[in-house]
Amino acid sequence: MFTLPYLDSGDQVILYDGVCRLCNAWVRFLLRHRVSPRIRFAAIQSDKGQALLHAVGLPGDTISTLVLINADGHWLRAQAVCRAMAHMPWPWRALAILRRLPDRLTTHLYDLIARNRYRLFGQYDRVHPLEADYPDRFL
Repeated sequence: MFTLPYLDSGDQVILYDGVCRLCNAWVRFLLRHRVSPRIRFAAIQSDKGQALLHAVGLPGDTISTLVLINADGHWLRAQAVCRAMAHMPWPWRALAILRRLPDRLTTHLYDLIARNRYRLFGQYDRVHPLEADYPDRFL
């Protein structure tokens, strides 16, 4: 366990691609469906997102995927999604079981969507601000 900048003890953070429309929609989905208040959010492109990546030893200039970080470690891609779903109310929490599937399979499916996300869902010209709707949830 280690101390993370910007987080209180027991908090977690989901770093997401702030220009990706799909990533922004997923963050809004989590918030709308009452993900645990112990989960905070930051765009990877933000200064705080970059500092958190650096704190766990990830290269900030090449990460463009979802990352879940807590005091125990960090998870990327599908593992980050599944671990976040474990903090949702029922019935959404049941989707966390997908993390028990082989990592190779879930990562492949995640990467397939991620490679095509801008083409399928579009992207913003700059980091899209979500903070106004949920000011206490964003770093």
